[in-house]
Amino acid sequence: RFAVSVGYWKDPYIQYFVRQAKERKAPEINRGKLACYYARVHGVSYLIKAFLKKTECNCQIVNLGAGMDTLFWRLKDENLLPKKYFEVDFPMIVARKIHHIKSKPPLSKPIMESHSGDSLLIDSHSLDSSRYSIVGADLRFPSDLEDKLKKHNLDVHLPTLLVAECVLVYMTPQQSAELLKWAASTFPVVMFINYEQVNMTDRFGQIMIENLQRRQCNLAGVEVCRSLDSQRERLLRNGWEAARAIDMMKVYSSLPQADVKRIEGLEFLDEKELFEQLMQHYCICWASKDSSNL
Repeated sequence: RFAVSVGYWKDPYIQYFVRQAKERKAPEINRGKLACYYARVHGVSYLIKAFLKKTECNCQIVNLGAGMDTLFWRLKDENLLPKKYFEVDFPMIVARKIHHIKSKPPLSKPIMESHSGDSLLIDSHSLDSSRYSIVGADLRFPSDLEDKLKKHNLDVHLPTLLVAECVLVYMTPQQSAELLKWAASTFPVVMFINYEQVNMTDRFGQIMIENLQRRQCNLAGVEVCRSLDSQRERLLRNGWEAARAIDMMKVYSSLPQADVKRIEGLEFLDEKELFEQLMQHYCICWASKDSSNL
């Protein structure tokens, strides 16, 4: 929300889900983290849009652990909605999101506009329209997840994109492996995008883990975040045909440089080394399984 308010990227919908923080963080944390968020938003968005263009939007997106994400509304504004867009999170998070949607017309109106057919289903823990659904489920139980998605008209024969941003790392390696196996075996044409930590065995990575532990935040799946190779191997080991992984420094240096210069002018950063270290400890991985050579 803060990054959007100072102009890193445009998101007219985040304001309806997240209140503006009153205090500002220390500048070096601020600038480094904001640029990391900027690279994440653009990197993930680039892959999503490539998938949508390749399928001509004749596909579905399943956003795993979506939280207060606003991607559905932003894609609608760009005329890039897939046939159906699903979000999954814990029932408590889902209930909060549905409350925001019901009470704020700028959020509910686009859902109504894109809806066709029978009456729209909305209760405290799920929302289902013809183009957008929110499902309350636990990702550690893929068969239960699949049942709930199918009740909301998930079509396993449609090209499918699954997105997980800082989600798998909170599950044990066995649990995330089960989820990845389920996704690879359920859809004939499927892509998985994963954004999370990497290079976590060095000193900088250990400090990150300690800081999170102090906030009672346990990264149950951190052992898979050893390296780009370990991230890629997890995907290949669990049924995916092809997989790639790059750190966020590589993503950042691949983004349109005119826009990178613009955001670098928003706030002064003299701790370039700290920023680069932070960027080298996050990555985007993507994997595919493609029976129709898309």
